Amino acid sequence: MNFATRALLELQETTLLAARAASGIFKRPRYFPEMVSQMDVIGVGSLTIVLLTGFFTGGVLTLQTFPTLAFYGAQSQTGRLVAISLVRELGPVLTALMVTGRVGSAIAAELGSMTVSQQIDAMRALGTDPTRKLVGPRLFALLISLPLLTVVADVVGIIGGGVVATGLYGLSMDQFLTSVREGITTDDIIGGVIKPLVFALIIASIACYKGLSTDGGTVGVGRATTKSVVTASIVVIIADFFLSRGLQYLLGMQTT
Repeated sequence: MNFATRALLELQETTLLAARAASGIFKRPRYFPEMVSQMDVIGVGSLTIVLLTGFFTGGVLTLQTFPTLAFYGAQSQTGRLVAISLVRELGPVLTALMVTGRVGSAIAAELGSMTVSQQIDAMRALGTDPTRKLVGPRLFALLISLPLLTVVADVVGIIGGGVVATGLYGLSMDQFLTSVREGITTDDIIGGVIKPLVFALIIASIACYKGLSTDGGTVGVGRATTKSVVTASIVVIIADFFLSRGLQYLLGMQTT
């Protein structure tokens, strides 16, 4: 089977898995305790890495762009540049990549271990649908947690940019925050929320599919985990391009 055919088949299976999981989230039996547990693991567990990533991303944006803006006498617009970069692009993408590395790998490893140890087969024998029991709660948790984590990363990143601007370059915090308020629009915020929702669907679908399709024993678990992270990261970056272009068209964002 060539690469293109295999990729199309995996895309089909992943899409069907996500559709079945999404359609079964609110049907009986409902697995709300599992959803809450997954939100704790995914959301709260990823908070530290997202905080660090957001803060230092905002800081390095200011560190790299302030001298150039100052050269053109536009240093007062540093906050605008940092905020737009984070809210539109870096916040959603970097948060998704961090969550992919931490959560996507864990989901694939957990489900892969259950598959090779025949726990999935035992669930089916007992009349439990593994898609609704295992995939649905993880998909729901990611759809809730990733947008919230992205908002946290954006806010902390703006704070990090302000700290660097005031601490290293002497720009007043009021001036920085004023440019932030003037730079961010409602369309930016809408786009910054839509992207994490799509990324959450991608991460959950790919991680669960790779985990449930694991074979080859413990070696296969490691292989499935690696494929999950690599595939999800690549798809997130590719999807980001098309989402950015689509949002520019739909929301009328400036393209120049």
